[in-house]
Amino acid sequence: MSLTPQIVVFTRGDTFAGAIDLDHWHDKGMARLPDSLNERLESVRIALADALRDRVIGDNAEDKQAAVMLAPGPRWFAPDRPIHKVHTDASMFIGGMRALLFQSLHPLAMAGVAQHSDYRNDPWGRLQRTADFLAATTFGPADLAQQTIDRIRTVHTRVVGTASDGRAYSANDPHLLRWVHVAEVDSFLRAYQAYGADTLTAEEADGYVEDMAVIARALGVPAPPTSVQGLRDQLAMYRYELKGTTESADVAKYLLLEPPLPFTSKIPYSLISAAAIALLPVWARVELKLPYLPVAEKIVVKPIGQFVASTIRWATAVNQPETTEDAVTDTVETASN
Repeated sequence: MSLTPQIVVFTRGDTFAGAIDLDHWHDKGMARLPDSLNERLESVRIALADALRDRVIGDNAEDKQAAVMLAPGPRWFAPDRPIHKVHTDASMFIGGMRALLFQSLHPLAMAGVAQHSDYRNDPWGRLQRTADFLAATTFGPADLAQQTIDRIRTVHTRVVGTASDGRAYSANDPHLLRWVHVAEVDSFLRAYQAYGADTLTAEEADGYVEDMAVIARALGVPAPPTSVQGLRDQLAMYRYELKGTTESADVAKYLLLEPPLPFTSKIPYSLISAAAIALLPVWARVELKLPYLPVAEKIVVKPIGQFVASTIRWATAVNQPETTEDAVTDTVETASN
């Protein structure tokens, strides 16, 4: 089951790209932090950036960039499309974690993850590997995007089995594919609007959902939403199927409380997790046995989410390929058919 693509291709950032923007937090309706707390957060931010470089960027970032971002050829999406703005933002880390938790509420999707995933041994690796999927489809040449789609669909043919309730599942089930898709789109969009470098307009938000529908169709998702309202409508269709299970509760507990990570990596991981939980609807947190503390989240968790995203932007720099809109339009039309 494809889960939660993240920030995609990184290069090492050797210069400071901006301190924590408290005015930006305040503009988003978040409380200002005391100066003493801000000073402490600054020291934590430096340590956090170092940990993120080690765990997320890796030593082969430049090679990944060259293979995806700088390869010649037309793309599925023009550089000015909303999908570029969202998928190059550090909020994707938070949205990715939120999507993983949200998707686990579908028992059949959760069965596929539990039985065909190594998230228990390498939670960071799972996030990075799924990042490669959006890297290829959002920024890569059209042929690389299609090759990636074909590879994922082949992998999905092997993700079959029986859930704990006795129902059979298949990762290529169109109904499950659409659930995974809408949960991802909703998560990435909410994370960007809450923690992103700016806020999408209503038109841009619709455009992002429409862009993601191109990728969804290529994956075999039937009638994916093409607007925010359509996204909400499709999410509502799944509500009666979603519930907490022993497997989803175990996954949430493991991912949030017991990840097999060194201490320096647990700090950024826990901050990303806290910001992701804050984006889940209350009913979903109840099902996953996660806390809901609205006052604390407004005063502390939401600013921490901005802090994490700001740190990731500093620790990483993302370059985008230059493409022509004519070439992209032709390719998108082909991919959408």
